Amino acid sequence: MNESLIIGYMQEVGAAARVAAVTLASAATAVKNAALLAIAVRIEADATGILAANQRDLDAASALDAALRDRLTLTPARIAAMALGLREVAALADPIGTVTDLAYRPSGIQVGRMRVPLGVVGIIYEARPNVTADAAALCLKSGNAAVLRGGSEAHHANQAIAACVQAGLTDVGLPPTAVQVIATTDRAAVGEMLTHPEYIDVIVPRGGKGLIERVTREARMPVIKHLDGVCHVYIDADADIEKALAIAHNAKCQRYGTCNTMETLLVDQAIAARVLPPLLVRYRASGVELRGCPATRAIDAQVLIATEQDWYEEYLAPILAIRVVEGLDQAIAHIRQYGSQHTDAIVTEHVSRARRFITEVDSSSVMINASTRFADGFEYGLGAEIGISTDKFHARGPVGLEGLTSQKWVVIGDGHVRT
Repeated sequence: MNESLIIGYMQEVGAAARVAAVTLASAATAVKNAALLAIAVRIEADATGILAANQRDLDAASALDAALRDRLTLTPARIAAMALGLREVAALADPIGTVTDLAYRPSGIQVGRMRVPLGVVGIIYEARPNVTADAAALCLKSGNAAVLRGGSEAHHANQAIAACVQAGLTDVGLPPTAVQVIATTDRAAVGEMLTHPEYIDVIVPRGGKGLIERVTREARMPVIKHLDGVCHVYIDADADIEKALAIAHNAKCQRYGTCNTMETLLVDQAIAARVLPPLLVRYRASGVELRGCPATRAIDAQVLIATEQDWYEEYLAPILAIRVVEGLDQAIAHIRQYGSQHTDAIVTEHVSRARRFITEVDSSSVMINASTRFADGFEYGLGAEIGISTDKFHARGPVGLEGLTSQKWVVIGDGHVRT
């Protein structure tokens, strides 16, 4: 498309989304749930077509690295998970219209707050076609229209899933423009999305650091985002060894290309000589490249030398940085200096240290005796997530239904006037 066609197309999409948002904001919970269930049925019925579309994307993406290719790949199990996610969102309580904190004031009026949709949510994402279904589900249930712009590498799969979403909306009488997936792969479409706050109320970028930095820099509307997932596991002196081995291995090796994967392992010097040797054996068996501090290399000389830059790295790959620390204080200091406020975990049986860790580590998710891989909307009971936010406003951590809403004040009187 040339520039004028892109501008016209994106304005058409935005205007249609704004109209659809009015319908969705007042849609009954039963209608929204029926749409979600209809979309799930459509996705299951067209699983073969979605897989074929995904294969076209994979055939054209031979140059992608292993982590990105894994994120791009759909399987029958992942398609089934998309349908399950839609049904789980349908089963969640609808936050829209809920009035909380309603209380009488001395004047006799009642004052409370009602939860309302944000309006039109724009989502820009890379690689993962399952985001199309997840984003549609959460935006629909929370009463928001959605404008979705997936990465060009997943174009065919995204369009196939979008067709199922729009068919499901039509099945129950909701406007298919309530969820629109941008049909062009032209990068200029992203720029247009970012510069039209009259159409889009909030932008959620999901992807690499370059994408998120661009969105943050250019957007003229609020952005819900995280830049990096530099996640840590700290193995405390009072850790249970078997728990530590299982958690530290899972946090790194369960899946490499995700933002909640551990990138740096911290180990108390008091337990390092016991926990690191068997743990390093597990990492090597999984093909992980190990980079460590001098104290780590004193335990295992095969570990490569970690540089200062390694502590800042989000590898998204089978590479791990390891540092032996002098206790909880140094572990927390390391996380404060090098972490990204995403997800950090402690492995310990010491209650006071666990409490200190979750109090003093300022991340969107902090964990005790659990893998960082649990930092996920599905695992948190949100049904799905629109993304993970490391901002302090408007939402933090996995962003589910409530994160896609706002609140307005409501006042109830009976002829009251102010004196």
